Amino acid sequence: MAPEPPLLTMSGITKSFPGVRALDGVDLEVLAGEVHCLLGQNGAGKSTLIKVLAGAHQPDEGEITWRGGTVALKSPIAAMRLGIATIYQELDLVEHLSVAENVFLGHEPTTAGFVVRGREARAAATGLLKRLGHPEIDAGRLVGTLSAAQQQIVSMARALSHDVRLIVMDEPSAALDPDEVNNLFRIVGSLTASGVAVVYISHRLEEIRRIGDRVTVLKDGRAVAVGLPAKDTPTRDVVALMTGRNVEYVFPERPIVDSGIAEPVLKVQGLGREGEFEALDLVIAPGEIVGLAGLVGSGRSEILETIFGARKADKGQVYVDGRALRPGSVRAAVRAGIGLAPEERKAQALLMLESVTRNVSVSSMSRFSHGGWVDRGAERKAALAATRELSLRPDNPDARIRTLSGGNQQKAVLARWLLRGCRVLLLDEPTRGVDVGARAELYAVIRRLADEGLAVLLVSSEVPEVLGLADRVLVLREGRVVHTADARELDEHRVLDLVMEGSTTP
Repeated sequence: MAPEPPLLTMSGITKSFPGVRALDGVDLEVLAGEVHCLLGQNGAGKSTLIKVLAGAHQPDEGEITWRGGTVALKSPIAAMRLGIATIYQELDLVEHLSVAENVFLGHEPTTAGFVVRGREARAAATGLLKRLGHPEIDAGRLVGTLSAAQQQIVSMARALSHDVRLIVMDEPSAALDPDEVNNLFRIVGSLTASGVAVVYISHRLEEIRRIGDRVTVLKDGRAVAVGLPAKDTPTRDVVALMTGRNVEYVFPERPIVDSGIAEPVLKVQGLGREGEFEALDLVIAPGEIVGLAGLVGSGRSEILETIFGARKADKGQVYVDGRALRPGSVRAAVRAGIGLAPEERKAQALLMLESVTRNVSVSSMSRFSHGGWVDRGAERKAALAATRELSLRPDNPDARIRTLSGGNQQKAVLARWLLRGCRVLLLDEPTRGVDVGARAELYAVIRRLADEGLAVLLVSSEVPEVLGLADRVLVLREGRVVHTADARELDEHRVLDLVMEGSTTP
């Protein structure tokens, strides 16, 4: 019996923009009922390729075959009519409309030629939510009141409201906690079992191993590997294809830091917030990186935000260079030399419509303001110096921050605190949404800043990242430190045992 032909074949896809060849003869083949993972660094061509598949971009050259026939995807509507749905990382839901209205937006259900509204539309949406295993989501509820994970389910329901045969998921797990990721994988498994194909894009290689069937790797606009077996291809080989270097070189060399000799830059004594974390004691010496490891909900981010003054402690004290800070005051923390790169950098740290210069200088404006006037030339020059020190690309302080890759946006946040001259750097999920190659650059930047004397407190959901960067690690469980050790004394299995079991034994 002859094998079933591919559901989708993209052959020799080429796409150029002014001055940039984004895709250079890319091939992609997707089978019905498979999870096909698309990997590559930022700028490798992933976004352009899926926009061609979604009908948002027209290829300059190449051919697309769908279910055995050549097609032209002239628009997103044309792609959707064929059965191709795309769920982008930035969900395109309308917050002030209900779940049901979002699910059927643009193709409201009809009966006898009349648009069905109200109860019937909610019932149809509820049926789709049940198919996805989420009957608890109220189809009449406003989407803006839902969590990020629930909004993602609504986007999937919208895709299933069409006769969809292929769903493209762009970084679907970026804003999800581990339980929500497990649920996402359950849904993907249910979809593929019914014959729906999934093109899955993620920077988390461990996810690819768990969920993927085959992998295609893009680099510099070209497919350097097509259809590799996801579970049988070694991680080092995938990283080498994406970056041109082996995984051993991702983390920079870590010097020996004796935190007992130097006076601590940051000292936290008995810090706590009711219901979030309790009695935290912590010291960080100049040049030391301390990591906080724990599950979502263990109090990691809350600790950083409390040290930064964004949350007010119920008890305890924060000291910088021996001086106590006023609790709950971001201004006091910044003046003392504390900088925070938050988990949600787009929503909490960046001015997305402003330039790189304005994003870098925003915490240091007093340096450039004189008598009510801002010295724009001095502001731009200082921002350029700070971004060049971190090798931010493109080397253009006038570029809009929203046009930069995730890794370079994060460099802009770090440059802000570098310009401010901070003494303590708080990093919450510093590489979320950042590709492997850019991660390596960020790791080198963080290590270099520590080597220059900064005290760094790092939070990451990825245990290998904490162990690869930190000098010391505090393991958290349910708001308490259950173990403290030199990072070299721990491995991933030991840390996971500690966060799951709450053991305090060495």
